[in-house]
Amino acid sequence: MAATVQELKSDIKRRMDATVEVVRKEFAGLRTGRAVASLLDPVIVEAYGQEMPLNQVGTVNVPEPRMLSVQVWDKGMVKAVEKAIRDAGLGLNPMADGQMVRVPIPALNEERRKELVKVAHKYAEQGKVAVRNVRRDAMDALKKMEKDKVISEDEHHHQDKEIQALTDEAIKHVDDALAHKEKEIMQV
Repeated sequence: MAATVQELKSDIKRRMDATVEVVRKEFAGLRTGRAVASLLDPVIVEAYGQEMPLNQVGTVNVPEPRMLSVQVWDKGMVKAVEKAIRDAGLGLNPMADGQMVRVPIPALNEERRKELVKVAHKYAEQGKVAVRNVRRDAMDALKKMEKDKVISEDEHHHQDKEIQALTDEAIKHVDDALAHKEKEIMQV
């Protein structure tokens, strides 16, 4: 009996933690006016006849607070890397310099900052919905366990409260990450 409930709870916790991590990764991709290597994570380069993540064709560095640099390993890939960064929809304008691609990070204006905060809120809301969906799955599983006489009504009630606590904790993590990102974006 306890093993199934424990397995359910550990699965729920794992899924909720994964959801929070996805939200944090989405936040990392939001540009805040400061250079961070993870900004170029979504960039996919057309290389050797296939699509590859940027970090598989070069090394991303942060030499200055408003500059990223990509040391391209194969000199023949410099133009492809430059094009991939420009076309990635990040609002960046890379410049090739030998085997190095320099990516200046433009300062954000107030309007763009507010847009980014809205996008961050959208990511957070999607994360919260995903956490609630995991909770719903867990509640359905508990109802089935009670119906199948695997757990008692009291045990079901007790586990409901524990799953709600896990849900509240995951949503708090999403809210904390959102507050941190919002503060980071709005800093001038």
